[in-house]
Amino acid sequence: MIHTWRAQIHDVLEEGKTYPLTRAATRVFLMAVVAATVVAVILETVPSLAGRTHVLLTLTERIAVTVMTLEYALRLWVAPQGRTAAGSGSRGARLNYVTSALGILDLVAILPFFANLLLPIAPDWLRVLRLLRLLKLARYTPALSLFAAVIRNESRLLLATLWVVVVLLVLESGVMFALERQAQPVAFASIPHSMWWAIVTIATVGYGDMVPVTPLGKLFGGVAIILGIAVFAVPVGILASGFASELRKRNFVVTWQTVAKVPLFASLDAICIADIARLLKRQVVPARFAVVRRGEPADAMFFIVEGQVEVDVHPHPIRLGAGNYFGEVALLRDTVRTATVTALSECHLLSLEVTDFHRLLEAHPNLKASIMRVAEQRLSAGPATPAS
Repeated sequence: MIHTWRAQIHDVLEEGKTYPLTRAATRVFLMAVVAATVVAVILETVPSLAGRTHVLLTLTERIAVTVMTLEYALRLWVAPQGRTAAGSGSRGARLNYVTSALGILDLVAILPFFANLLLPIAPDWLRVLRLLRLLKLARYTPALSLFAAVIRNESRLLLATLWVVVVLLVLESGVMFALERQAQPVAFASIPHSMWWAIVTIATVGYGDMVPVTPLGKLFGGVAIILGIAVFAVPVGILASGFASELRKRNFVVTWQTVAKVPLFASLDAICIADIARLLKRQVVPARFAVVRRGEPADAMFFIVEGQVEVDVHPHPIRLGAGNYFGEVALLRDTVRTATVTALSECHLLSLEVTDFHRLLEAHPNLKASIMRVAEQRLSAGPATPAS
């Protein structure tokens, strides 16, 4: 019974195959708890609201800490359920969770509250620590994990750029100190004082609190601004390229996994599936959307990943669901569409364009035989699985 409960709770908290609605509701609830406690921290700093809502804000904090502590305890308890290494014990699985990035974030979310009970922390700094709970959303929002992955992948290039910025910062501070110290002995009193000007100038922010007044200082300041623009453009380009590369990689993995689940491709090896995944394009269509229409030229066939479509054939329309495909007959016969296919709900499709379709059949004779066999059955009105 204990193992059954642990397995069920693990599936709710983690990426399990059961209880999808419960898992989704739990995630929404936990995200709402994080959002509520962060909003409470923000409102505490508004004098006009803090006094009137003190009881409510305190109650929100305590409920949030209780929920997040229970979540941490449950994740620690169910950690052995998700172990993948053969022979890894419960203690090792729990240690892996505690030392993982997400486990540390879960602990950081609740630790300041209990630490403050033992050793009081300055209120302002305690609020800053409580705001770190926002990082818990990395578990539920792919954007944060994507950003972390890009930083990790491009760390060498970003570090090289950082060193260039540091060198420019020191050199520009020294030169500006030498140029402006006589004219502005207070503002540019030392190289460390000048570093604030260099940081603001390299970043092209320009607060205006430290401004060169000598002709040479102004000339050098202009050069520093131009260099700052050039230097800051480098990490922006690195990050943009990193995001594009990571998105392509993740999209390919998702497409590969999706293709592998299509019954038509189930017998193919990983290399063949990867080749097919590169040809397919993901497409999401809303409910009541006509994917293809009778009489239109045939330019692609479609595989259904999620959702249902209805094929308008006589005498009775037929529905197709996940794992089915349509549109291949018109491509094989080089004719127009023979039926209208409409999405009954939001559908996730994989489309294969006509040129890639013929290239795929030439490269995989067994696949071609399977598709032609199904197409012949559909044309002969055998199984109730139409095409268009």
